[in-house]
Amino acid sequence: MKDVIEANWPDEVAFLSEIVRVPSDNPPGDCIRHAERTAVLLEDLGYKAERHPVPKDLVEKHGMIGVENLIVRKRFGNGNGPTIALNAHGDVVPPGDGWTMDPYGADEKDGALYGRGVAVSKSDFATYLFALKALEADPQGLDGTIELHLTYDEEAGGFVGPKWLLDEGLSKPDYAISAGFSYAITTAHNGCLHLEATVRGRQAHAAMPETGVDALEAATAILSAIYAERRALKAVESTSDGIGSPGITVGLISGGINTNVVPDRVTMRIDRRIIPDEVGTEVEANLIRLIESAVHAVPGAVVECRRIMLAEPLRELPGSDRLIAAVQAPAERILGVEVKPTGVPLYTDARHYTAAGIPTILYGAGPRSILEANAHSADEHLQLSDLRAATEIVATALRTLLTR
Repeated sequence: MKDVIEANWPDEVAFLSEIVRVPSDNPPGDCIRHAERTAVLLEDLGYKAERHPVPKDLVEKHGMIGVENLIVRKRFGNGNGPTIALNAHGDVVPPGDGWTMDPYGADEKDGALYGRGVAVSKSDFATYLFALKALEADPQGLDGTIELHLTYDEEAGGFVGPKWLLDEGLSKPDYAISAGFSYAITTAHNGCLHLEATVRGRQAHAAMPETGVDALEAATAILSAIYAERRALKAVESTSDGIGSPGITVGLISGGINTNVVPDRVTMRIDRRIIPDEVGTEVEANLIRLIESAVHAVPGAVVECRRIMLAEPLRELPGSDRLIAAVQAPAERILGVEVKPTGVPLYTDARHYTAAGIPTILYGAGPRSILEANAHSADEHLQLSDLRAATEIVATALRTLLTR
């Protein structure tokens, strides 16, 4: 298998470089051109790429312009073994400032490939595809199906990516492996609630503020309650390794009319990180109660809360142990270090597989840490040695899972 990966290595690097060179920034989320280019590259390599465009109204509801998800299916043996989905996302955050390399150049330097999305997670388009090619070179004794799920809305929550594929019945896998890090097997991660709170008062002349209701004063009471809650959450610790405590941040505030007018409206957006030990809908209800209680400090002010997004955490399901074992043994052998199951304090679209009852882990060609690879930062890069190792590890794990 290693020889096959070695023989295909130039093609793997070329494939990854090509998909890095095609922008797929989200926002704005206009990702169809990237999907079409990827589909052509897959077809050039001998695969049938199923194109699954998502209805425009649903895409726009989730703040994007265009999404077309891809599925590649390969059956081994009689197809009676498990179906394993390999999911990576092709949408990426915009490059931003501070780059010393072309964010769409896919330039190599000192053994690393640079470009937006090269680590998170276009790399695993390549990992999973060329792991599949390695299996095809020696299919003896294999039984089951491998599916590549190449989706385009992880940065917007995964609702028109993996969730849509599953809801539409386009795939019914028994297991899933999603894009992840090479040096750890992610079995749990945080969820996230984005909540918008709009405080309404009554405008008045600043010379007579008592004749109005100051929405900003009421918003200040809410902020005080939220920051007190942030301090209290530090005492809560997840039982999942690597997760830590829940968190809460007010990331955006707008409001007011003019300097000489009592503000009649203030809007804030709140980010509440949810640990796997919590239930997202309960967290949401508690936060709304906290906000509504705080606004009572200013008579006449009212507040309306609106959910922007609720992403439940990734939780380990029965059956995940089989995935962990299949990945852990070759990872430790090939990398020469301990590779442990752990949780991470971010959130991904892998949670949609566990929400559907599908045992799921995150594993791929990602770095030791997001900071190490500058993921979501300038000069994002991937060590090509990690890509090569992850391809062999995933191929070996898939062979274990599909062996009769």
